[in-house]
Amino acid sequence: MPSINKSRILIMATHGFEQSELVKPLEQLKAKGAKVDVAAPEAGQIKGWCDNNWGTPVDVDLTLDAVKVGDYEALVLPGGVMNPDKLRINDKALAIVKAFVESGKVVAAICHAPWLLVETGAVKDREVTSFVSIRTDVINAGAAGSTSRWRPRTALSPPAIRATSTPSSPRSSKRSKKANTGALPDGHHEAAANS
Repeated sequence: MPSINKSRILIMATHGFEQSELVKPLEQLKAKGAKVDVAAPEAGQIKGWCDNNWGTPVDVDLTLDAVKVGDYEALVLPGGVMNPDKLRINDKALAIVKAFVESGKVVAAICHAPWLLVETGAVKDREVTSFVSIRTDVINAGAAGSTSRWRPRTALSPPAIRATSTPSSPRSSKRSKKANTGALPDGHHEAAANS
């Protein structure tokens, strides 16, 4: 991945994203010089969730139909519960996630967003950490290979898929052929994967 100030990053979300998990990475990536686009199933705006209520809307730059994975170096998947739950039943969203993972690009999944990685089969045969409430989903997604191991921590050595629950969780900037991690600014959490 090129340096952050030369990178183009896609953030994919829909209504119900956790406000801080989209807005903080968006602001920080832009502050570091990255070109960041927000993609959603529908044009216009998507509304976040903040402190048990609807948050501030975020402008959508392009719809999922218009996303060209080759135009981006990384994908950020904000969490919340509603957002990834809606996206994991959206064929276009899953195709985008799968294309990023298979291309070896950085994929950062926050909080509950690893559900999208589960749906695409990206956690199979990997050491994984996630928000604790989706631990069973992550474990079950890798059980067929019986080498996927869930770990209750925020930082794993590559090859790994990572996620945690708070925007202030620590992260690693290590990279390998099996896992691309890092390349995102401090202050948020991630699940990073590639093929």
